[in-house]
Amino acid sequence: MVQHCYSHLSYQRKSWYTRRQRRRFKHATMRAEVYVSSFSCSHCVERVAFQRTALHHCKLAKVDDVAGVCSMRCFGVCIPRARLRIDSRCATTSHTTKCAIEMHKFRSHVLPHRKDRVQLARYGGRQRVTMLTGDGIGPEMLAHVKNIFSFANVPVDFEEIPLSSNLASDDAIMDTAIMAIKRNGVAIKGNIETRFDDPQFKLRNVELRKRLDLYANVLHCISIPTIPTRHKGIDIVIVRENTEGEYSGLEHEARKGVVESLKIVTRNNIERIARFAFEYALSHGRKKVTAVHKANIQKLADGLFLYVCREVAESEYPQIKFESMIVDNASMQMVSRPQQFDVMLMPNLYGNIISSVGCGIVGGAGLVSGVNIGDKYAVFETGVRSAGTALTGKDIANPTAFIRAGLDMLRYLGLNKYADLISDALFIAITDRHVRTADMQGSAKSSDLVNAVIEIIGETRRKSI
Repeated sequence: MVQHCYSHLSYQRKSWYTRRQRRRFKHATMRAEVYVSSFSCSHCVERVAFQRTALHHCKLAKVDDVAGVCSMRCFGVCIPRARLRIDSRCATTSHTTKCAIEMHKFRSHVLPHRKDRVQLARYGGRQRVTMLTGDGIGPEMLAHVKNIFSFANVPVDFEEIPLSSNLASDDAIMDTAIMAIKRNGVAIKGNIETRFDDPQFKLRNVELRKRLDLYANVLHCISIPTIPTRHKGIDIVIVRENTEGEYSGLEHEARKGVVESLKIVTRNNIERIARFAFEYALSHGRKKVTAVHKANIQKLADGLFLYVCREVAESEYPQIKFESMIVDNASMQMVSRPQQFDVMLMPNLYGNIISSVGCGIVGGAGLVSGVNIGDKYAVFETGVRSAGTALTGKDIANPTAFIRAGLDMLRYLGLNKYADLISDALFIAITDRHVRTADMQGSAKSSDLVNAVIEIIGETRRKSI
């Protein structure tokens, strides 16, 4: 591990050099080999040989300021701008950007903004965010998020509401949560557990999405380097319709032993989720949108979904490639050749299934975040809607998905500087320092990963001084 290198200060940038000093050292040269590697990153270790004019002052300089030419940093991985920029006299080989690309992809996706989105609550220059703790591991994971935000001095205050399945029959607490989200405009939540045995049990997750009209659920499933998975190079965005379909909640028993469950789809809702997916693809430089359906069997319901998606694609977004795929084939392709997908668009039920598959192929439920978003509000959570009750209180759950949900939220709030700081620290902790929980084939505890992230944030800040 080499964190320092021999280099020279550029006399061209220092006004106090006299002409005599310039003439004296003008023709002297020096050749240095720089190993830009902090934290022994396995991807970005590359020997960079460069030759430049020797100067009066020869000093041991940090990689943060190589030859005084650029602010170049390598905290185990390279920030996209980390490239040696040396004048034309100097022969150089550029530093690898492979890790820069991986880190940039790992950073949270930015959601499209709409003009009619509510004004976000801000008090004293700090953002106000609603926090719904949920069940299972939700409270302890969100506590970790708060600790990281506090250490990073993120200007966010949380309005915590203990909404959980234990209060599922209490409409007052649900109304309080809805009112808080409408007031603040944004929320982060743990999953609220559902029950299978009681038909009258209120599905608070579904109710929350419907009352706030959070019609789009977005997941970014991306491979993380050094995480052992069957497939590499996955970068898929899953866009799921979030308010209708089989989740309409319209079920009844027509007579004993005969149950009817209604699937409701409407053209207006299909159009807006299709436009959302294409707008996301357009704003993120994505090239293809794949509509997942079962129109060969459900010819009216899924037939309408496919027809409207194709109509929107051809009439409004001709620059983006559109294709369709039957849901059973899409499921097979997801586990065999997932690299072929870019943006996937689908109805509610199929989205639930494909989202879980997408999380699985990149490493598991503990790695992927998700967001429920509408025209006015946004609620951030984990990609897989599971409370993780069996892991509660054991300090073994993976906090990555909750942390990344918090990072998505920070980007939504426009706090990109803090999101980048925490995202890069999380990336380094997992890929370079190998602080991993059991689901990532490691032995670390939840608190170990959180402490590693906090430690790297502190190191990053000290290096930037």
